Amino acid sequence: MSIRIFTTGGTFDKEYNELNGELYFKDTHLPELVLMSRCKLPVNIATLMMIDSLDMTQEQRMQIAHACRECPEDKIVITHGTDTMAETARLLASEVQGKTIVLTGAMIPITFGSSDGLFNLGSALAFVQSLPPGVYVAMNGRCFHSDNVRKNKKTGVFEELV
Repeated sequence: MSIRIFTTGGTFDKEYNELNGELYFKDTHLPELVLMSRCKLPVNIATLMMIDSLDMTQEQRMQIAHACRECPEDKIVITHGTDTMAETARLLASEVQGKTIVLTGAMIPITFGSSDGLFNLGSALAFVQSLPPGVYVAMNGRCFHSDNVRKNKKTGVFEELV
């Protein structure tokens, strides 16, 4: 069975407008990243939304949970903005049972070339295959359980709560 990848936006998929210097969303980069990484896993990519996680509502988080519950795959990777990734992970843990879900993202947009996104995506794909059912956050080569993670806004690094 394939791995489902849901995209929700976040820095991972932002584009840079050279005229006004702003970041914006166009389309997800996931299909080209899977090809570029030479990933041989069967994946099924679906875009749920393209938003900054700071703008994500509780209703949109419930939409993600619904998509996770309803998809036939039991292994799911979600690309998500890093600012509220831990919040979404905790909601998914309470709303979705019996599936392995790994959220990941990027601190630097994929289009910038020096992004951590490709590494984080590869890590998430590896973690989702090896972890038991539950909800996790994979960033910077580390994997955290949904109830024990936060983004340290001073260092820009994900860490355990305890």
